[in-house]
Amino acid sequence: MKFENADKAFCYMYNYIKENGIKVENTLACFNQGFYIENPLDNEISTIWRNWKKDYAQYEWEWYLSGNPNAKEISKKAVIWKNHMDEKGNVRSNYGWQWLRENQLQKIIDKLNNNKNTRQAVLSIYDGKEINTYKFDTPCTLSIHFQIIENKLCMTVNMRSNDLWFGFCNDQYCFSKLQEIVAQKLNIKIGWYYHFVNNLHLYERHFNIL
Repeated sequence: MKFENADKAFCYMYNYIKENGIKVENTLACFNQGFYIENPLDNEISTIWRNWKKDYAQYEWEWYLSGNPNAKEISKKAVIWKNHMDEKGNVRSNYGWQWLRENQLQKIIDKLNNNKNTRQAVLSIYDGKEINTYKFDTPCTLSIHFQIIENKLCMTVNMRSNDLWFGFCNDQYCFSKLQEIVAQKLNIKIGWYYHFVNNLHLYERHFNIL
């Protein structure tokens, strides 16, 4: 499936999950869902009934840019983070902290600069070898893969789990801004963004918003 922007993807997938989702605990879930967003920087969710908060998504993005895994400050804006903090207030799901580990982000930029056809420009987020560190917080994103196709930077986000209401709306905003940064570093235009999720779901409290 292809969508012009993130808002159109959200609206379609909301109805798709409502109609086709399987009841799993307190969610409706659809499995192995993937779609293209053709204009990734058209990343604001404008549907009125969603009441998406850009200021929070931007705050989360700036937290990622800081590379600081401590969630004490952001938990004041989104209480959900309090459930994922360890005894020091740190989480594993600050994606900026993840892509800065071992200098991952700069290494994939270097790979793309050295070979525009490389298939190795992949940021790793979830790591099965680190399961013992996921006691309080397990990253929802598996990887982010960048490829230059027809002289445009394309991006594939691979997720193990994604709540459409909060997770997708805020995640796509941050990931598309990461795509923008990498494209600027490479001095090329942005191509498509492909979003793939093994378990895409809605929680019960969001079933009947419409």
